[in-house]
Amino acid sequence: MVEIGQRLARQGYIAGVDGNISVRLDSDRILITPSGLAKGRLTPDDLVVVDNHGKKLQGNLSPSSEMPMHLFVLERRSEVTACVHAHPPYATAFAVSGKRLADNVLPEVVLTIGSIPLTDYAPPGTDAVPRSLEPYVDNHHAFLLRNHGVLTTGRSLEEAYNRLETVEHYAKILFLALQLGNVNHIPTEDFKRLDDLRRKLEQLSGDRP
Repeated sequence: MVEIGQRLARQGYIAGVDGNISVRLDSDRILITPSGLAKGRLTPDDLVVVDNHGKKLQGNLSPSSEMPMHLFVLERRSEVTACVHAHPPYATAFAVSGKRLADNVLPEVVLTIGSIPLTDYAPPGTDAVPRSLEPYVDNHHAFLLRNHGVLTTGRSLEEAYNRLETVEHYAKILFLALQLGNVNHIPTEDFKRLDDLRRKLEQLSGDRP
C-alpha cells in the first residue's frame, strides 16, 4: 500500500494529501490509509486497521475521511479486496465537466474494465458518496466521481491500481482525440463481442459475484 501511494504521487494522480487506498485483510479487518497525510510519503506505521463498520483496531492515526466509500464497496462486492481513489487530471477533468468516458472506443478498455459510469455529485467524506455509487457498484470496476475524481476496485491492490492507470490513460487519449476533432467508435457488432468476452472472462476468474 505504501508503494502504491508512491506510484500515485509519481504519476501525478494525487497532490498534497489527496487520495486514499484500502485493502481487505480478512473477513473482519480492512487496512486503510490515514487522513491528512501525503499518500506518497507514507510508512507502514502510518496505516490504519479498521473493522467492517469502521471501528479502528490498530494504528495511531485517524482513517481516511473517505472510509465510508471504501467500506460500502468492500461490503457490496465480496470478490473485491482493494479500492484506490485518486484525482488523475485527465479523468478528473471529465468528471468535473460532467462528461462520461465513452464505452466503445478502445478495445483494451472494453476487455479490462468495461463501462465507466459517471456518478451524481456527492460531498466528499459523507454518506452521500456511497449513495452515489449505489446504482453502479455491483456491475462496474471503475467510477468517475462527479466533481471529485476516480475510484477503482480490484481483486488485488495491484489490479485496482492498474485499472486507475488505465482509466487515466484512456481519458488522456479521448481528450487528445477530441482536440483533433473526431473520435471513431468500435463497430457495434465487435463492441458486443468484446463486451461479451469480458463478461465471460470475469465469470471464469471470479471478478464478479
